[in-house]
Amino acid sequence: MIPGVLTVAGSDSGGGAGIQADLKTMLALGVHGMSVITAVTAQNSIGVQGAWELPVEAVRAQYRSVVDDIGVRAVKTGMLSSAELVETVAELIAGTDAPAVVDPVGVSKHGDALLAPSALDSVRTALLPVATVATPNLDEVAHLTGVRVESEDDLRRAAEAVLAFGPRWVVVKGGHLAGDAVDLLTDGSQAHWLRAPRHDNRHTHGTGCTLASAIASQLAKGQTVPEAVMAAKEYVTGAIAAGFALGAGIGPVHHGWNLG
Repeated sequence: MIPGVLTVAGSDSGGGAGIQADLKTMLALGVHGMSVITAVTAQNSIGVQGAWELPVEAVRAQYRSVVDDIGVRAVKTGMLSSAELVETVAELIAGTDAPAVVDPVGVSKHGDALLAPSALDSVRTALLPVATVATPNLDEVAHLTGVRVESEDDLRRAAEAVLAFGPRWVVVKGGHLAGDAVDLLTDGSQAHWLRAPRHDNRHTHGTGCTLASAIASQLAKGQTVPEAVMAAKEYVTGAIAAGFALGAGIGPVHHGWNLG
């Protein structure tokens, strides 16, 4: 049986991030991707021109339809724009016997807000506590915890602040720091520093979605959290190196780089 992975996220009409990036990643990593669409965006290489949240009933129905019949080996969350959606998805995950990778999406690559400020408390109190792995970037860490990371030395403090909300593991993504692309994976007792060379390529749209989906895919295949995150980091690094121009702005990472 091919493991099934469910993404609960928004649609990116440009195909570089969101549901589209998640499903491409899952295909490239050999799992069966399934989706719960939480919002529809009008989005391209320049930015997000519009976003429309789906009703909670539609999100719940999609989730139950997949989980109750097909089942899942892992769940990944992305854009959950409102407190009501965050709390609904957290409740659904809590009742699902599968690891959950939570990407607490707050802002798009182009700086467009994708999470209502009123939903931050729900992410802290409802969603992060049900996460097997949380994958915030530095901006998301700052919004969630107030900790601002200025250097690699601050990553441990940032991770501790996120872990205080209840996820079993956290990957603090240090890609916005100078130097090599360094991420910190920790559960509070053990720490793994993940380093990769920084590629001189501005076409990095969808990086966060891709990493979280890659982690979920590897967990679905039976890997431990450290194994899954290390494999996902390697996959994403290759995807960034192969990122390509698309439209007039920032192009996407190349999700199929590993397929030849």
